[in-house]
Amino acid sequence: MSVEPKLKRFNQSVLSKYQIYNSIFMTLPFDSVTKTGVLLPLFHETCEKGFKKGDDPTTIVDTFFEKYQARRSKESQINLLFRFIQYIERQVVLFDAIEDAAFPTVNNMEGVGTLRNLKGSAISEDKLEELKEYLEEFKVRIVLTAHPTQFYPGSVLGIITDLTKAIKENNLSEINNLFGQLGKTPFFKHKKPTPYDEAKSLIWYLENVFYQSFGDIYNYIQQNIFTDAKKHNEIINIGFWPGGDRDGNPFVKPDTTLKVANKLKQAILKKYYEDLKKLRRKLTFRGVEKRIIKLETILYNYSIDLNYKKAISAQELIDELLSIRDLVVEEHQSLYVNEINDLINRVHMFGYNFATLDIRQDSRIHHSVFTTVIDHLIETGSSSFPKNYHDLSEAEQIEILSKADDNIKHLDVFEDEMVYNTLKTISVIKDIQASNGERGANRYIISNNQTALNVMQLFAMLKIVAFKEELTVDVVPLFETITDLENAPSVMEQLYSNPQYMAHLKARGMKQTIMLGFSDGTKDGGYLMANWGIYKAKELLTEMSRKYDVTAIFFDGRGGPPARGGGKTHQFYASLGPTIEDKEVQLTIQGQTISSNFGTLDSSQYNLEQLISSGIMNKLKEKNRMSDEDRVVMSDLAETSYQTYKNFKSHPMFIPYLERMSTLKYYAKTNIGSRPSKRGTSDKLVFSDLRAIPFVGSWSQLKQNVPGFFGVGTALKQYEDRGEFDKVEHLYNNSKFFKTLLENSMMSLTKSFFDLTKYMSKDEEFGAFWNIIYEEYQTTKRLLLKLTGYSELMENEPSGKASIQVRESIVLPLLTIQQYALKKVQELEKAGIDNDEKKIFEKIVTRSLFGNINASRNSA
Repeated sequence: MSVEPKLKRFNQSVLSKYQIYNSIFMTLPFDSVTKTGVLLPLFHETCEKGFKKGDDPTTIVDTFFEKYQARRSKESQINLLFRFIQYIERQVVLFDAIEDAAFPTVNNMEGVGTLRNLKGSAISEDKLEELKEYLEEFKVRIVLTAHPTQFYPGSVLGIITDLTKAIKENNLSEINNLFGQLGKTPFFKHKKPTPYDEAKSLIWYLENVFYQSFGDIYNYIQQNIFTDAKKHNEIINIGFWPGGDRDGNPFVKPDTTLKVANKLKQAILKKYYEDLKKLRRKLTFRGVEKRIIKLETILYNYSIDLNYKKAISAQELIDELLSIRDLVVEEHQSLYVNEINDLINRVHMFGYNFATLDIRQDSRIHHSVFTTVIDHLIETGSSSFPKNYHDLSEAEQIEILSKADDNIKHLDVFEDEMVYNTLKTISVIKDIQASNGERGANRYIISNNQTALNVMQLFAMLKIVAFKEELTVDVVPLFETITDLENAPSVMEQLYSNPQYMAHLKARGMKQTIMLGFSDGTKDGGYLMANWGIYKAKELLTEMSRKYDVTAIFFDGRGGPPARGGGKTHQFYASLGPTIEDKEVQLTIQGQTISSNFGTLDSSQYNLEQLISSGIMNKLKEKNRMSDEDRVVMSDLAETSYQTYKNFKSHPMFIPYLERMSTLKYYAKTNIGSRPSKRGTSDKLVFSDLRAIPFVGSWSQLKQNVPGFFGVGTALKQYEDRGEFDKVEHLYNNSKFFKTLLENSMMSLTKSFFDLTKYMSKDEEFGAFWNIIYEEYQTTKRLLLKLTGYSELMENEPSGKASIQVRESIVLPLLTIQQYALKKVQELEKAGIDNDEKKIFEKIVTRSLFGNINASRNSA
């Protein structure tokens, strides 16, 4: 059978459908929608023509008003801008739903990177046994975080799901109803969500997508690769941060963590109950039906009341299901045995915890909490800590911490809220393990981890508070900045050399999880250096861990867009060489990356299979080792780009530009995340206090995706100037890692649009700074095209590029309105005016953030 090219499939299944449904949406019988729908194409055309002519956003909006709205009052014109924003937001939803519906058509669900394809190539290369071995030890863990990079409230996510289904079925009357619902459903949140709200909205994905797709993948492996009904390695599992991630979020309290763990348990019990209810209709046989009904009743009551007296454990549930299965095989001709297996497999995968709740806190907080704890223990006089503990060297402190066996019986002796909450959280981990099983919460991540002392402080604290007998928690250091990444191997060696810490690792299967951050790395060191810094750190950490017989498990804070370390994730994992430990792939997934890559059963299954096969292909195929010459070039490029980015960051206009010309300060007003948008409390903007998401997001709203390309062009140009461009070409042709990096950088360039802000080049204060960015963009674009031999960016991914172009086109009027309003605010501020008019323009800026970020979902 012939398969149409991917771009053609995209145009037929996505683009043409969008054009048809968009015209239906315009004719909705709501007065405001119809009028807006008629005027928006005119405004869109005015924007396109205006930017081609070199007009600025203010001129474009004024031209439109003069031509089509001249008789309207100022107030009426402003109202129209708000209506445009609301209308465009809904167009983005429509496009999302159509793209989701077309996912299995546009993407080949049996093509390269799928399990079916993996099995086929393993058989043809006579490597099936090797594949089985890998599947028994390899793991993929995706960790859902609440980082706010998406603005859809739960109600809108529900509409997208229903709309996707209706579009798939071509159900016009249902599509019409959903359009009506979409037109009347508010997108704006009037107050910030609580961490518990964030957890609930992500549990929706667990219940509606992952429960099904994880199970289907596991079943496929069991039935088609192993061809048995035996229990195998649960190849995919899921981590969960909302309710456990305290880093910079004062609203996550110990009771939040407990509440989220309970919610996760109730959610999984409810899923098992629903499956048992379906089984009950099928297993109507003598000796079986009563047992299924009994299980169904127990799980129904247990899901409502976690203190239910007749509750059974996860192991008891599996044992009973296995016994029922044996009976069905022996006495009832194996009728519906696959359905029983499905449920057994899911209980094996999800237990009573559904997802593993990770705890995360900053090392600086731990240090201050721990200082208080030690002072208290020394004061009581019954402590193993010497009175001069704080004056000792780091090595001496680590020695004492590794053997600390004090006991804190009553946490309420600590009056300081942060101290009490930090310690209480540790005892809550113990409670969750008792209720949900050890996998319910067994990892504690230390962000901003700089030293071995940071790890040992937490190690000792965990034991002192709740885990004196046996520490069933993995301590996970997170190395984020370029300097921390460079120091990481020596930090780990210090830990591996400590007998007590090593004894703990032995009890944990000689595995050490190490988290490596991308977002802050990119913010700190620029695009090439952040990625190369992590690559090198992984190599050295692999070598160091192997020296001590420890398996390093790397957990990547990969974010969404390339600027936050994301991009084509599976290609990235497939590009790692033999010098990097790859027994597991672990990465954070957040915001629009969750909905775009894992939001439907099709996309979730496809992208999980791509991750599984990328890790396994890396093992089965010939390793892609980087030569010494290529490493020299890669290091040199990273170093040049790092210096270029550092100089740019220290430019006196860098912070003022972000503060006054971008949408940075408006992020806090969007009410999309529970945590504050910056770390410090000072009114003055300090670079180190900036959170990566508003930082990257602000560049994205300006359509100048600086963190995804700045410094790349200058680094390449040095080789061109020296007449050594062939060395870069050699690296590009030989290194999948470098190739993947540059392809992701191209995506950042494709989503940049400098005509939007060209007016800034004439600004007295910021003109020169804007020109620095634009020149780097042009240099990077020119040299990436030269290096790849493409005539245009993303030439090798025509369907991905087409999707980006449609989305960018949808939000063009939105960005124009945003820039228009920003300019008005700046003019009023310069004139020292702070009135209602300024507040209205600020509101326009805030509201226009939403649609643009949501439209960027395919940045992942």
